Amino acid sequence: MDTPDTLNYMLAGYIVFSVTFFGYLVYLWQRWRSLQAEEQNLTEMESKE
Repeated sequence: MDTPDTLNYMLAGYIVFSVTFFGYLVYLWQRWRSLQAEEQNLTEMESKE
């Protein structure tokens, strides 16, 4: 019995994982920048009071 050729499935899995992982990193980076901007706005509002 021959070993099945599953290289294509392995590569597809790595590609899907990589795209998902880097997409999540981009999402976290954007969220972090948004929170920094919100913190700055709150700090400015607090200093005006």
